[in-house]
Amino acid sequence: MPLTQTEITELASSVRASLTACGVTESAYGTDHDAFSPLTGERLAGLRTATNEDVDAAIAAAAEAFKTWRDVPAPLRGNVVKRWGELLTEHKQDLANIVQAEAGKITSEALGEVQEMIDICDFAVGQSRMLYGKTMPSERPGHRLMETWHPLGVVGIISAFNFPVAVYSWNTALALIAGDTVVWKPSGITFLSALAADALLARAVAESGAPKDIHRLVVTDRAGGQRLVKDPRVALVSATGSVRMGREIAPQVAERFGRVILELGGNNAAVITPSADLDLALRGIVFAAVGTAGQRCTSMRRLIVHESVVDQLTEKLVTAYGTLSIGTPLKEENLVGPLINEGSYEAMQQALADAQAQGGTVLTGGNRVLTDEFPEAYYVEPAIVRMSEQSAVVHNETFAPILYVMTYTDLDEAIATHNAVPQGLSSAIFTQDQAEAERFISASGSDCGIANVNIGTSGAEIGGAFGGEKETGGGRESGSDSWKAYMRQATNTVNYSGQLPLAQGVKFI
Repeated sequence: MPLTQTEITELASSVRASLTACGVTESAYGTDHDAFSPLTGERLAGLRTATNEDVDAAIAAAAEAFKTWRDVPAPLRGNVVKRWGELLTEHKQDLANIVQAEAGKITSEALGEVQEMIDICDFAVGQSRMLYGKTMPSERPGHRLMETWHPLGVVGIISAFNFPVAVYSWNTALALIAGDTVVWKPSGITFLSALAADALLARAVAESGAPKDIHRLVVTDRAGGQRLVKDPRVALVSATGSVRMGREIAPQVAERFGRVILELGGNNAAVITPSADLDLALRGIVFAAVGTAGQRCTSMRRLIVHESVVDQLTEKLVTAYGTLSIGTPLKEENLVGPLINEGSYEAMQQALADAQAQGGTVLTGGNRVLTDEFPEAYYVEPAIVRMSEQSAVVHNETFAPILYVMTYTDLDEAIATHNAVPQGLSSAIFTQDQAEAERFISASGSDCGIANVNIGTSGAEIGGAFGGEKETGGGRESGSDSWKAYMRQATNTVNYSGQLPLAQGVKFI
């Protein structure tokens, strides 16, 4: 059932109410930039954007705050992140409302994104007491050899629209406990979510007595983002977005010998073996392929199926796609929301046309729907395309719900097909054969940063490091020892012997 005109009109008001609840003040609003909802195509609010001078001032303030913040003991730095997590828990529904309205996610995914923020705060608070360094045996008597980890400096964060707050929190929670300060440039599409997340952090900082400039938000355009990338005061740039963006950012930061964490494109695949539990695989595939309307960096875009089960699985998939409820996520019964904008819709249509020109057959989906109810919004039917060979379109990431189905005869062929694309983020295999599973996650198997067994390509937990290889950029965020990227390592030798022996037996008089 479509939204009523009253419900459409009230969307902007409800978003403003949630922003106010999170602590966003009227000073944030203006006429420089309009935020629109992909749910309806309607305007949500006008914003005041940062000038180049504002960006420079934010970097300067963060650099100055770093001089104090770096000397605060790490467990005390963790208190800020702990309080942020508590406020995120308190305002989970408010922030999820904004994320849903601005990014177009279904309710459970919007709530799940905020839960990711809460989870990384919990993780980072614990990590603040575990910034461990090693002690190594010295070859010289009376010497201690060890490593220590120190704060790095200002961390610049550039985030994408599809996860408007979660990826920011992955970086910010770890950067803050590491002793760094943060300057955040959010996506130009999802500024409102950024305002709310930053306002809650500002409250946590104030209530914890930390320096107020350890975090700064710059709502700015591409030129403002360039200033953040090129500024030598920014020790680390963590950027999430397209491969094109990464190709621009990486050389600019490298030129000044800065550091980067790049989370770029994903062209993720699952291999379905003859022994796979097809019902389990079906559920994993559908969620990974159509969740967030195919607009996740970990969305499943390729399906490599053994020739003995491809027809059976494809039939199940087409049937399942036919049951998907497509519509505004404000209605709980809908599982597939809109594409973010017209550009995404046009890219999807072009990819489908290219696939057919290259020998593919569209088995289902691809059509725009709900045009009468939401003429300015872009709802589409998720598509399944049977491909006869590894065509060029399959090697490209299209940020939309298109699933390409291909076949294989033996596992070596499947792995070769899987690894043939330039991206290397997430991957999966569905099998009941342990040898196949182990082969897939071995050094000669999947070449991705994430390799799963009997689970889809999306839905990563914060406890594991997140990131990928090849054109995905090589960055790692979130769990495991990702915290090390936000710190600098020092090797220390302490001589307590009263003598001065040299290493490697060198004699010098």
